[in-house]
Amino acid sequence: MKTSLDSKYSRRRFLGGSLAVAAATSVGSLPAVGAETPASAPKPTYTRKIKIGVIGNGGRGGWIAKLFKAHGGYEPWAVADYFQEVADKCGDELGVDSARRFSTLSGYKKLIESGVEAVVVETPPYFIPEHVAAAVEAGLHVYMAKPVAADVPGALRIEAAGKRATQKQRCFIVDYQLPTDPHNIEVAARIRQGGLGQIVRVVTTGHCGPQKDPPRTATMESRLRELIWVNDVAMGCDYIGNFDIHAIDAALWVLGQRPVAATGTSGIRRPEPHGDARDVCALIYEYADGVIHQHAGQALKNNNAGELSAAIHGTEANAFLTYWGKAFLKGGPKHFGGGSVDNLYAAGAERNIARFYREVTAGKFENETCQRAVDGVLTCVLGYEAAAQRTRLTMAALLQENKRMDVDLRGLKT
Repeated sequence: MKTSLDSKYSRRRFLGGSLAVAAATSVGSLPAVGAETPASAPKPTYTRKIKIGVIGNGGRGGWIAKLFKAHGGYEPWAVADYFQEVADKCGDELGVDSARRFSTLSGYKKLIESGVEAVVVETPPYFIPEHVAAAVEAGLHVYMAKPVAADVPGALRIEAAGKRATQKQRCFIVDYQLPTDPHNIEVAARIRQGGLGQIVRVVTTGHCGPQKDPPRTATMESRLRELIWVNDVAMGCDYIGNFDIHAIDAALWVLGQRPVAATGTSGIRRPEPHGDARDVCALIYEYADGVIHQHAGQALKNNNAGELSAAIHGTEANAFLTYWGKAFLKGGPKHFGGGSVDNLYAAGAERNIARFYREVTAGKFENETCQRAVDGVLTCVLGYEAAAQRTRLTMAALLQENKRMDVDLRGLKT
């Protein structure tokens, strides 16, 4: 079912179904992931099938589960969703035995114990750290949606789980699509080669349409359907964490660091809101090396063209990374005319699914996507907190406070 959150891709499809103080900066760069075999090439035959369980089966969860099945190297073994009818629908589509279709808040535990080798986690961000930590401790490989958490404790728990996965020789990959596009990869490589001169300024943009935000009911159950949870900061990491994070991730990808402070403002402008997520924000991020990063986000029905991009400005040239449209590097010693970023929502997921298979079967456990995914969440939390407080907030202070965002789960099926 189509929703209205984005003019190019529905929110349901695009955004998911669904410690000690750290140093204020952290490098989380991701090696380039090249394009997969052209569609015209013969489909490979896989001698090994990886048994997977999909946690979160609505919207993107059900959609991406079918991509795993279509890959050919996976055997859908189990599904879990809070709603039994959602798990059954997904199970029917994947051919999963009815005995391995689980529901309620604890359904993921039964899935983990069902004999799977890997889990695909597509639940609201609030639940992802719990689900992922349990899967890693059970010795499973993990493929997960973004954002990987909604608050600082959740992000740090993911960081710890990623390190634990590497220690246990298990794969741990976060499904960001923008860094898989060949044109974005080429632009990023030329930036790292000094193609811009000194990077001085970054401008990221996240523009999309609204998500419906109906009145609250007696329990949170109604907020778990149809991605209504994106309107609740504690459940979804604010709009900046659920949509804009793709653009912010692109900036962190080429900068190789997270910001040390943020200043900003935000507001709620959608009609009749019932959640506390801010649908308009304007931020300035500061980095240790002096880079200035401006971010603007909105999720309004104002006919603004959808955009997810990072413009990188240097002393000699400028570059553009994007989710759709044209990626390029203009001017300077590494000029690149660029090319069109096409069908990234599906193509990027397919590339990541193929990468996950390669890394599991080849025993590659460096898990490079984890740290930048954590840094992306922390950057978004820093932004939404600074904007809500309308003050300058440092990353060090945010980490020291380590504030947990709680969700009232009373009355839900356990």
